[in-house]
Amino acid sequence: MRRTCSATKSDGTPCGAYARVGSDLCFFHSPREKPETLSPGSIVEAMESPQAFGSAFPEGLESWASWVVALKAIYGLEMGPEELAVFQALTGRQTPNADGYAEAYFVVGRRGGKSRITATIAAYEAIFGGWESRLSPGERAWIFIIATDRSQAGVVMGYVKSLVSLYPDLIEREAVEELHLSNHISIAVKSCGYRGTRGFSTAIVILDELAFWRDENSANPASEVIISLLPGLMPGANLLGISTAYAKFGLLYEMHKAHFGKDSDILVWQAPTSAMNPTYDQRIINRLVARDPAVFGPEYAGTFREDVSNFLPESLVRAAMTRQLLFPDPRIRYTAFCDPSGGRQDSMTLAICHRDGEKVLLDRIEERKAPFDPAGVVTEFAGILKSYGCHSVTSDRFGGAWVEESFRKQGIRLEMSDQSASDLYLEFQPLLSMGRVELIEDERLALQLTALERRARSGGRDLVDHPAGGHDDVANGVAGAVVHAARGTVWDEKVIEAHLPQTNRSSPLGAASERYEEMEEELRRFLGPGTNRIIRQ
Repeated sequence: MRRTCSATKSDGTPCGAYARVGSDLCFFHSPREKPETLSPGSIVEAMESPQAFGSAFPEGLESWASWVVALKAIYGLEMGPEELAVFQALTGRQTPNADGYAEAYFVVGRRGGKSRITATIAAYEAIFGGWESRLSPGERAWIFIIATDRSQAGVVMGYVKSLVSLYPDLIEREAVEELHLSNHISIAVKSCGYRGTRGFSTAIVILDELAFWRDENSANPASEVIISLLPGLMPGANLLGISTAYAKFGLLYEMHKAHFGKDSDILVWQAPTSAMNPTYDQRIINRLVARDPAVFGPEYAGTFREDVSNFLPESLVRAAMTRQLLFPDPRIRYTAFCDPSGGRQDSMTLAICHRDGEKVLLDRIEERKAPFDPAGVVTEFAGILKSYGCHSVTSDRFGGAWVEESFRKQGIRLEMSDQSASDLYLEFQPLLSMGRVELIEDERLALQLTALERRARSGGRDLVDHPAGGHDDVANGVAGAVVHAARGTVWDEKVIEAHLPQTNRSSPLGAASERYEEMEEELRRFLGPGTNRIIRQ
């Protein structure tokens, strides 16, 4: 006859559960084994061991073979001949560093198992990394998982909590975005802002989906986050970037370009979904790639997209910001452009500028962030327009009839633009490149302009738009005002010859010809359909 547990519950009643074999206590009342007595020799052993993380990989590590090689590379673990061949194929290098890599970037196809591996690294370092022995009294070491936003990082955090929950005695305090352990190690998820990562002693930093980082407070959030973290990295700390590939700009692409296939202290690993997760249904990949090869092909192949590029270099935008806000001058004829909004999500913006010879000078930018009362903002903008002597304003053509009616009630005539926001940007770009635009020094304007992306489309006319989840309300207002003010500008032969090559661009749809006639035709397309605004003297 099996014995029952001799322990009593918190209310004083007998437990009643069956005791473990060779013990007088049940599973729940048995003393917990300390994690350090079960400490695996490496992260790979932890993934294999039933006493560590083995239960999180019930299917075994066969389908994780490529990730095992990647982990061995990071930690400087010995590889077999077949594993070395995988390393060579996916890094372009012949031999891994014997001591591993303190900094590594993984460019992996979608559904390649990135989140689970990211969580495994974080949990392993928190429990078995031994960071507590390197801390000063009262100090706490942090493991950061940083992503485009907290909800995305929270996916990884869910995996982390499931692994750490295998050691319940270690959990000191648990919150939505943080997990504090009794060994003075904390794991936290952060969004990609540099302010939230300063002032911590950091053991491991994992940059999740690095290629998609966007921050309206920073032109290059990835670089600024890393700069803010570097002073706080503890000796022996690791910096790991794991992401699906996107466009050929940003930190991930720069690291790939500088270090992939080259022997250096920074490892760059590039692999398609099929190499990292052979269990993923190839039929799904084939179906999506057939639907849109330009989008889904690179996502699953782990390659950078050819059809997306950065539209305006930051250096060009910053160089044009030479002006400050000035009071209206009654002797000047101003041009105004409004990017309207219903007041729920997007901002409503107003830009005012004027021509000075061949240049267009930006005089004022106004932005009202949502939520707001549209009628109240129209009244306010109408007063600003009248102070500049503007009794008409051009609007984004997607503004709707309510905008025209609202401005009419305030004595302002509103005209819909004959161009979309993308067309305005394409016409704005050569004006900026030729130094014909002087902008007000405004950080929000600079960030929105430099974040714009250019996408190649069939038919030869590219699409320019803000990145997914971003905003371009201020940039749209300024581009519209500048373009409408610049119409009719006289450009002489020398200026055209000097600046036409700057409009040349390459795309998978075909590179623009170097011949002069084709260059001029491209510039005409930039300046809008139906009219010839290149006026030769």
